[in-house]
Amino acid sequence: MFKNKLHLSSCEKTFRNGIRFLLFKQIFNVSLFRSLGLFSLTTSLVSLPYSPVLAQPSNSPPKPTLSEKILAMERSFEKEFEDYFEEDLAEVDQDPEEIAQTLLHLSEATDTKPGVLWAVPREDHLHLVLILPGGKPIVRDLYDVPRSKLLKTVEAFQQQIDDPNQWDLQLAQQLHQWILGPYEKEHLEVAEIDTLLFCLGKGLRGVPLAALHDGQSYLVERYSLTAIPAFNLIQTDYQPRKTRKILAAGASQFLRMNSLPSVPTEISTILTYLRSQLSNQSQWQGQSLLNRDFTLANLKEQLYTQNYNIVHLATHAEFNPGQPQQSFIQLRDTRLSLDQMNTINWSKLNLDLLVLSACKTALGDDSAELGFAGIALKSGVKTALGSLWYVSDLGTLAIMNEFYQQLPQWNTKAQALRQAQLGMLRGKVHVNDGRIILSNLPVQLPKELADMTNVDFSHPFYWSGFTMLSSPW
Repeated sequence: MFKNKLHLSSCEKTFRNGIRFLLFKQIFNVSLFRSLGLFSLTTSLVSLPYSPVLAQPSNSPPKPTLSEKILAMERSFEKEFEDYFEEDLAEVDQDPEEIAQTLLHLSEATDTKPGVLWAVPREDHLHLVLILPGGKPIVRDLYDVPRSKLLKTVEAFQQQIDDPNQWDLQLAQQLHQWILGPYEKEHLEVAEIDTLLFCLGKGLRGVPLAALHDGQSYLVERYSLTAIPAFNLIQTDYQPRKTRKILAAGASQFLRMNSLPSVPTEISTILTYLRSQLSNQSQWQGQSLLNRDFTLANLKEQLYTQNYNIVHLATHAEFNPGQPQQSFIQLRDTRLSLDQMNTINWSKLNLDLLVLSACKTALGDDSAELGFAGIALKSGVKTALGSLWYVSDLGTLAIMNEFYQQLPQWNTKAQALRQAQLGMLRGKVHVNDGRIILSNLPVQLPKELADMTNVDFSHPFYWSGFTMLSSPW
């Protein structure tokens, strides 16, 4: 016992000497200790199994701030799209404070209340960030929602929503609870938010956001919605629509793809309404390219010789698995693949909106959903509008015409899409006696569709897949 005590006492002395040495080392360099004959003590102390001073070196890097973490998240989205398209796309430089100020400015300019919500699936949790006009980031991490659990629910939701013969609100409610639930009552409702920009991570980009449900109403009944690639990757300027010019182009017959018999009616009705019905409200001009005239050469000539604000393409557009060249827009004489979009210099055309009215996206495939989400970013247009799945000719004809009847009446494009979706959901847009009844002007159905009368447009299949991409303004 006595020997043990002596041994412990000796250890304690050695430890105290070690601490004194480490303190002295901050003042004197190693050469000085060598001159004092203490270098052997240096090597013995470094090998000690514990040392509170050495456990926390003074030169350890500082932990990133919340602002730096959000910037890093934005840059990760930028890199994901740049890797997919294999080109530099934009610079991420707006930090959360600047984003909040941009939202505040746009809120005042558009008379809306926008918010940005990032939803990023991670291996062991769902990472959520919300920024409101003039506010600070609000972070929520849901560790009861790991990636595998979330994506399993997303897959089941996607499988049943694109079938008009089935519908289960439980899945829509579960996804709403996870993505919106942490914010809606405490933040979104209190701030009276009416426009939501969703930046979605891998696995969530194919979710039809409009069809999420809180148990009482669909998300589209409370918000105008837009899916963005990243906030730093969208155009945030706003110009009120006054004089507008639209190019409406498309084809009804194809050599190797299904016909789209409603296309001539879709194009003529849109142009007729905008030209004639709005003469007292605003000045709209339009031009069409139909069937044989819908060639790549004619499209380029029109775009380069005329100053169009909107290009409406009523044709097949598919976003398929794999590289961008696997996804395309079908013209009369060729396919314009996604990687060839820059053969048309869209960005110099100052296009406000590109509409793809007969889209189809391979839901559940990350690359296909990435292409769909990045179509506006790749083309350089401010906003794109497309569908996650192919909607019937009748449904497309209905929502597209209703969208253009709403567009001149609202400050933002997202508001106009929301009103068109609400018209279908609530039965205001419906089929009656060979016509589609819209909010302002009925549309006579083409003979190929005249017998279709028993269609319930209120099912989310007909309206929730249509998605505003990039800027809602």
